[in-house]
Formats: sequence, structure tokens, C-alpha cells
Amino acid sequence: MSNNSKQNSNQFTEIKPNDVDKLMPIELACHSHPWSEKTFLSCIGGRYFGEKFGDLGIGFYIGEYVAGEATLMDICVIPAEQGKGYGKTLLKQFLAQAKKQGASKIFLEVRAKNISAQMLYMNAGFIEIDRRTGYYPSSSGFGYEDAIVMSLKC
Repeated sequence: MSNNSKQNSNQFTEIKPNDVDKLMPIELACHSHPWSEKTFLSCIGGRYFGEKFGDLGIGFYIGEYVAGEATLMDICVIPAEQGKGYGKTLLKQFLAQAKKQGASKIFLEVRAKNISAQMLYMNAGFIEIDRRTGYYPSSSGFGYEDAIVMSLKC
């Protein structure tokens, strides 16, 4: 891969409605209970902001900004590329965009069993502030699992 194509694959671009069909396979591969295409489309524009990473569709994030607070709504890295630092890169970009919009506090929720994501967030400075018991349907299809609510002060 040439430096130019490598550089192009590492760029962030704003998510537009016509990107959803390209990003849905990543959403479907990353979550046991993924967003629907309709939900994904409803989270583009207005108070929502999001960016895709790389020309090849490595990953994306969707955030929400309201009254000085930002929330990470969704973050995904294609499974074949997980563990290579792309999640950290996406999170850093989300944080930069949230701060640029004026966020003084940032929130997110993560499944209690998703230890790797929790570690990513803790390493970025997020702390657990609450737990929502039985919030997510279990990925096994039986029962529910807790959501851990985390925050970061900017």
C-alpha cells in the first residue's frame, strides 16, 4: 500500500445519509442487537454528529450534542480490524469533535460484559457513574445484562 492510499484510508469524513448502507454491515457485525437502518438514519444531522474512518469502511462513531453535553451513541470497528487501535482512534476523534462543539461533559453506556470497551473508555479517562440493571437484552438471547454509564469531564 502506498503512503498516499494509507493516508487516505486514515481520514475521517462526516457521515451522510447515503453512507448508511455502507456502514450498516459494520453495525450488524459489531452488535448482538444492532440499530435498524431507520434508527441509524435518524441519528444523522441536527444534534447528532458522526464520522466514518477510512475509505475502506474501517469503522465509525455517532455522537449527540445537547446543551454542553455530548453522548457517544455508537462506535464500531469492523471485526477483522478490531484490536489494532482503530477504536482508540475513533474515540479520540469523537472526543475532539465533542469538545469542538462545546461539550464540557461526555457520557456513554457500555455493556457490563464488554470489558475491552470498558478498558478503552477508562484509558481515555472515563469513570463509571451509574449502572442500569437489566438494560440490554443479553447477547446470548436469554435474559438481560447491565449497562455501565460512564462520564468524562472535558
